[in-house]
Amino acid sequence: MVDDVERWRTALQECPVGHSLRCSTLHNLANSLEDRFAHQGVLSDLNEAIELHRAALLLLPLGHHDRPTSLNNLAVSLHDRFEQQGILFDLDEAIELQRASLELCPPSHPHHFVSLNNLANSLQTKFEQWSIPSDLDEAIELHRAALELCPPDHSDRSTSLNNLASSLRTRFEQQSILSDLDEAIGLHRAALALCPLNHFDRSAALNNLANSLQAKFEQGSIVSDLDEAIELHRAALELRPPGHSDRSASLNNLANSLGDRFNQRGVQADLDEAVELHRAALVLRPLGHHDRSASLSNLAVTLHDRFIQWSVLSDLNEAIELHRAALELRPPGHSGHFMSLNNLACSLHERFGQQGVLSDLDEAIELDRVALELCPFGHSHHSASLSSLASSLRERFEQRGVLSDLDEAIELCRAALELRPPGHSHHFISLNELARSLHERFKERGVLSDLSEAIGLHQAALELCPLGHSHRSTSLSNLAAGLRARFKQRGVPSDLDEAIELHRAALVLRPPDHSHHSTSLHNLAITLHDRFKQQGFLSDLDEVIELHRAALVLRHPGRSERSTSLNKLAFALHDRFEQRGLLPDLNEMFGLHLQLSHLPHAASRNDLSAAKSWVASTEKMKHSSALLAYQTTLKFLDQHVAHLSSSSRDFDIVRKATSSLAMDAFSCSVRHGALVTAVELVEQGRAVFWTHLARFRTPLDELAVSGSTGAALAAEFRQLNFRLRTALDVSTADQSPLIRKLTTQRDDVIARIRSLPFFSRFLLPPLFSDLRKTAEDGPVILVNASQYSCDALIILSAQDPVHVPLHITQAEVSQLSSEFQSLIEGVGSSDHRLESHKIVGILRKIWDRIVGPVVEALRTFIKPGSRIWWCPTAEFTLLPLHAAGPYKKKSHNLSHFYISSYTPTLAALIRARQQVSSDASVQHFVAIGQAKPDRGRELLYVAPELDIVAQCLAPVACVTSLADSDATVQGALDALNDNQWLHLACHGMPNREEPFESSFAMRDGPLTIRDIIRSNWQNPEFAFLSACHTTVGDEMSPDESIHLAAAMQFSGFRSVIGSMWSVDDEVARQIVSTFYDHLVDGSGRLDCTRAAVALYKAVKSLRKIIPLEQQIVFVHIGI
Repeated sequence: MVDDVERWRTALQECPVGHSLRCSTLHNLANSLEDRFAHQGVLSDLNEAIELHRAALLLLPLGHHDRPTSLNNLAVSLHDRFEQQGILFDLDEAIELQRASLELCPPSHPHHFVSLNNLANSLQTKFEQWSIPSDLDEAIELHRAALELCPPDHSDRSTSLNNLASSLRTRFEQQSILSDLDEAIGLHRAALALCPLNHFDRSAALNNLANSLQAKFEQGSIVSDLDEAIELHRAALELRPPGHSDRSASLNNLANSLGDRFNQRGVQADLDEAVELHRAALVLRPLGHHDRSASLSNLAVTLHDRFIQWSVLSDLNEAIELHRAALELRPPGHSGHFMSLNNLACSLHERFGQQGVLSDLDEAIELDRVALELCPFGHSHHSASLSSLASSLRERFEQRGVLSDLDEAIELCRAALELRPPGHSHHFISLNELARSLHERFKERGVLSDLSEAIGLHQAALELCPLGHSHRSTSLSNLAAGLRARFKQRGVPSDLDEAIELHRAALVLRPPDHSHHSTSLHNLAITLHDRFKQQGFLSDLDEVIELHRAALVLRHPGRSERSTSLNKLAFALHDRFEQRGLLPDLNEMFGLHLQLSHLPHAASRNDLSAAKSWVASTEKMKHSSALLAYQTTLKFLDQHVAHLSSSSRDFDIVRKATSSLAMDAFSCSVRHGALVTAVELVEQGRAVFWTHLARFRTPLDELAVSGSTGAALAAEFRQLNFRLRTALDVSTADQSPLIRKLTTQRDDVIARIRSLPFFSRFLLPPLFSDLRKTAEDGPVILVNASQYSCDALIILSAQDPVHVPLHITQAEVSQLSSEFQSLIEGVGSSDHRLESHKIVGILRKIWDRIVGPVVEALRTFIKPGSRIWWCPTAEFTLLPLHAAGPYKKKSHNLSHFYISSYTPTLAALIRARQQVSSDASVQHFVAIGQAKPDRGRELLYVAPELDIVAQCLAPVACVTSLADSDATVQGALDALNDNQWLHLACHGMPNREEPFESSFAMRDGPLTIRDIIRSNWQNPEFAFLSACHTTVGDEMSPDESIHLAAAMQFSGFRSVIGSMWSVDDEVARQIVSTFYDHLVDGSGRLDCTRAAVALYKAVKSLRKIIPLEQQIVFVHIGI
């Protein structure tokens, strides 16, 4: 072959331009180079052959008798290059050249057959790229015409039979018309009959018939078709010994068929042989070989399948690396680019299922999205891409709980199902995927129509999976799950009994060596457990435990389903303990729970749920592992939230994840005498959203001055935070790769910062040694309400916390809170004296049951007149602790003893103290008032209030007023970019259902919490929020503190005054006037740390002239 190339090179040198043999010599050299390329796969040979064919064609003008041959030769070479590099321009040019050749070769022309055949082949290839049915239909008609030119004794008849068969098989794959596949098989059999032993095309004929039989197996799951295909491939391989140019192709095809038979029968020897055959094929396709990417991909797919069977992680890791290598050889534009994207996504998805690393799942989704973009509507792989992306999104929903992922998955599944109507080979898959997603949404939202539709789809899918069908076990299992859910909804026993029988049938089809055996064990177990709870048969419960034990053995540490198995087995053992009272069951149960504390990967939503179950069990059984259970669960909570975006749209997930966890952990710690731990845990589990968001605004001053390394890391961290926050604000699918990349880089920077001396706790939950610093200017009182106990802890700067038991239950606190809220909302609607009397009655109860005992304890540590900070949790957040007192003659209320402030969390107070005041010589103060907002009644005293503010502050600050038409949303935001001090007089608009929509009413619309937290104001100091309800947050999760005042504090204001309920317009003016008189002292400068005392003095001086509920409406938050 090498000799041929060199011989024709020499010949060409002897045929200069104009020589009569130059054209034929160009063709011969080109053909020799193509032959060498076919054997060695060196692309430069093919490129040179194309240029030589072009040169030859230029020497054959229109009318020359060799022009059709030259057109055809160039077209064939371009087609070959397209198959290597996937450049569509090559394919389009090849088709145009072949059409020109065919026009020059009428039916009587000796090359008419070749021209028909070549054009048909190129059109079929084009169809495979663009899925335009007319291209494939034309190819089939051309192949039929070519076959008619080949009578039974024609030397090319077998080739023509084979080509037509291949095109028909392709159309079957597109349109699922079974007659096309049957005709293709018949044609391939006829072609094989024309190729007896020793015929040079026999191996190809064996191979082609085998491929079509394999396609028929995939359609009808008739194993005899697959067995015959394997035998044919073995026969073809024997005819292609080492050194044969097609040996690697035969190795590859036999391996694929063995892999399919393994998937059908589960015989390990088939899968192992397939792996070894693919390895052998890859060896024959070294770097530079045109089929190397295909071999990389096929070996990867087979290793993936083996991993599914045996869970050897090295197989999956190797598969991922092979897929990555294949993808590198298939850049955008390559015909195999889509398939490599899809395969890599599938393997990453699987590894996520094993190790729970969410970055694998995120990358899989990104790859699926890119693959879908490459398969627009009408593309043969469009439905498969829709289905793959839907599956990954559903999985991510199960991990993170973001409902938008699930809703998108359902829409994708519906689109895929429309493209796979009854009769389509993948109709079953689409029925199943849509049903699973609808079932998930039912579990989340409880809409029965979703469940009913899911069950109907699963029933339809099962009808398509008769006995012997490879997917029957999946369909049985899915329908059973739907019926179990309907039983839980409606309580009809027949649904549960049918579900059990279906799960038993699925388990029979999934023997111990089946990859889904553990899943079937688990599903049958949980369904039998339901029946035990309904009917009380202990035999059911005993079987449940054995099934869960068997499943757990197969779900080794590191697998994402393991925590669920641990949890379900623990539940079953608990129920049996309650029935029989056997201590070994109880001990085993807590032994299982304890395994959760050693989770080897970041916690998922299921892991968090399992840890919460552990917590509940320890509380119920009063087990000694309770504190560890809470610590583990809060650690899981932190990991779970860390994977969410900082957007308010993920707040619902935070709200559901947190619940009463932190407050119960506080109570548990106190009951165990671990007061320091109580402070750490309640701080870790409250205001989780603000804590998560604060990570984007972490002060880096200490890091920046710690040395050159620290300074560089601080700059890098600050830049990544900015870019990540910007990307999260946009948060589109297009941004996902960037978000994942930035998150990975940010995590790496955090790890490097933690490796520095004194920064090992960077962005980790604070220890008590840091939290106690909140008490440097006065004690902080944590007041906690839990279902298990209510307690107060006094945090002091120089000693451990002091415990004050509160003799009140959470239910009583809740009742007290409800009574107070009802009274406040009704103020002004009845007799004022009666209203005041009722309010006093509640304030007395707050004193007697909550605040009074705390004050008694405080007297030991601080003198009267000192400042204190309240940090209430749960229902306590809705009570005016600062206003408590006996309200009797010769008795003193709290305000007589101490000056109260609040803080939503200890960390919020620490951040406020860490912020450095501006040293600017001139302090800039803006007073914003909106008396006539776009909605709401007019406020009559806003203008006078702004005048008072300006008058009081003019001697000490540069005061800007913004009112009426200037007080817009953007106007307010812009003003805060230039001013560090704020007075805001307007309507406050709380939104208890959508707390991030709580707002200040401006002239052109609402200035929402969402707007505030997106701001980046420089060194803000103080904000007086002279508006209603500015400390009113989400009623379902008060511990998240999502309210206007907290938003201002988070945005950097160190000191904030807000209101707990409605504020009277005139009273507000009076309080504001007196407040600023007390805030301004003789120093000539404003100091935000004087705000609490100024408010205290203002209210005290007005006590006799304003109603009680208005005396106590304003509260101070911060330093």
